[in-house]
Amino acid sequence: MSVSSTFECIDVQLQERVAWVTLNRPESLNAFTPQMGHELLAALDAAQRDVQARAVVLRGAGRGFSSGADLRQVASWGADGGADLLTPLREVFHPLILRTRTLAKPVIASVHGGAVGFGCSLALAADIVLADASAYFLLAFASVGLALDGGSSVLVAARAGLGAATEMGLLAEPLAAGRAAASGLINHVYGDRDALAGATAELAGRLAHGAPGSHAAIKQALNRGLLPQLERQLELEAELQQQRAQSADFIEGVRAFLEKRPANFTGE
Repeated sequence: MSVSSTFECIDVQLQERVAWVTLNRPESLNAFTPQMGHELLAALDAAQRDVQARAVVLRGAGRGFSSGADLRQVASWGADGGADLLTPLREVFHPLILRTRTLAKPVIASVHGGAVGFGCSLALAADIVLADASAYFLLAFASVGLALDGGSSVLVAARAGLGAATEMGLLAEPLAAGRAAASGLINHVYGDRDALAGATAELAGRLAHGAPGSHAAIKQALNRGLLPQLERQLELEAELQQQRAQSADFIEGVRAFLEKRPANFTGE
């Protein structure tokens, strides 16, 4: 499989040593399904193998980066009507976070609109996060009765500290791009989508013409120093998420989301 292989849920193009990977389910705000996760993982694996790919850009088609897991499909991820979040987290989504972090090439997240839930986690797993003024970052898990996943329990703290991680996790409120940059959660903010696209292309080109061995060594050192327990934390998140998936509050949270009404959580 080459970096520029054809997929159903993502689009991948290799241009001038940069693998441009676009989440391409705009009708659902690029909501994640296991299929999209598998495709993205395959694309990153292909980028790892392809010596012509020196940098990777993650971006979203349509109105935003990603709205997170597709809640309209989550209930079908298990048997007998019970949601199985443990299996897709272990087999697809968490390996995707690990691959993003351990890819021996720089990864840029170029974010416009919402980066929500797992979409937020994926963006923050990138090495450098760029955004435009429309972007916001939202760990929406608590609003549907879930725990954190995608490594967000450590990625936010590693970037912006425990206070930011606690606030984003417990309150489940969007963090605007300007405030995200001021806190260190992301790297830069640009005025509009065109400016973001230009800045992304310029940065990706710089990285693609840098020293590949240096980039790989720098990423390895940063991962060891700042995220040494990431794999173990991902497993804990998966286990906690499955516990929450079996709760009445999660069922109520998903219903409320689909019915566009406030959730009535009971603690069950």
